[in-house]
Amino acid sequence: MSFFKQLFNTKETKLRDHKDFWNWFTANEKKFYSVVKSGKNTENEFFDKLSPKLEELKPGIYYVVGISKEGVVDLVLTPDGVLKNILFIEELVNAAPALHNWKFTALKSAIAIENLSIKMADFTFNNENLSFYPIEHSNQPDEVDIVIVYHDYKEEYQTIIVNGSFVFLDNYLGELKSVTTIDNAVVIGKDEATKELIPIAKLQSYLIWREKEFIEKYEGLRYNTENDSFSSLEAELDNGNFLIATINATLLEWDSKASHPWILQVMVNYDGNSNNGMPDTTTYELMNQMEDEIMDQLKDFEGYLNIGRQTADNSREIYFACQEFRNPSKVLDQIIKKYDGQLAINYDLYKDKYWQSFERFRMN
Repeated sequence: MSFFKQLFNTKETKLRDHKDFWNWFTANEKKFYSVVKSGKNTENEFFDKLSPKLEELKPGIYYVVGISKEGVVDLVLTPDGVLKNILFIEELVNAAPALHNWKFTALKSAIAIENLSIKMADFTFNNENLSFYPIEHSNQPDEVDIVIVYHDYKEEYQTIIVNGSFVFLDNYLGELKSVTTIDNAVVIGKDEATKELIPIAKLQSYLIWREKEFIEKYEGLRYNTENDSFSSLEAELDNGNFLIATINATLLEWDSKASHPWILQVMVNYDGNSNNGMPDTTTYELMNQMEDEIMDQLKDFEGYLNIGRQTADNSREIYFACQEFRNPSKVLDQIIKKYDGQLAINYDLYKDKYWQSFERFRMN
């Protein structure tokens, strides 16, 4: 009976890791190449097959496909700006096999500005109709705040113009640089500009200078939380549930916050409906164990600072400020797998150079 089940079972096995994905891709690559090269039925015969496999492997992986004059297909995998997926994509591409006529790229690469022109709807975005200028903040001197100026701006097409301008930045700077070197960016028209316009072609050199300045300022800086003071906050919410927070008060007054600009927010959901939003004893102890394991791998003197945690409304949030974002995503992916079926864990990674998201915890 088992022989016949195996013989007639055509259902594909669920992908477990990079190896499974590339085995599947390799088994289909000749057909995929033929479809892309011909340009016929690409949506049904390639995209509709690739997308669910990437989603199965890890949600939030997107792609761009192009073919060179030499007939080489470049499959670019992109997280579309989601930091926590960057490392996964880099590792996935690093594990890719060498396949004739295929090139695999992690994140969108930088394109020489003289060769770059983005078309979106009826609008074109290039180095002739885009400019920029920086906004400087005296109280936050390390913040890289950029105003992008689109010369042909029309308010009624705001969404298209903003999207097109940011797509241009991704391709001009390269996706990784675009995500990591700019803290804030807005798109406006020439009539709204309040400073002298700088050609967009000079943005890259400006960002290189700012990044070099930043690295030199904080290079080698490490922090030890051993002697820090912690504050506790207890409150009752409007719905009658409790809120309990424990925060490193000393750390929140630190004058070098910008050296750890990447915020890791770990979220654990549980059933606390019968306990004023608080976890039961078993869940509480399991969450503490999980948090200790994270701290064992993300040590303060290695560039990962545990700011504290908040528990309320059937959820615990744990906060770390980090010098880089790759290792935290790797650690949390492992933690989630380890506690699968025991704790409902999710996480986010975002840039907050001056820890403004924690102002609510500072003591007045």
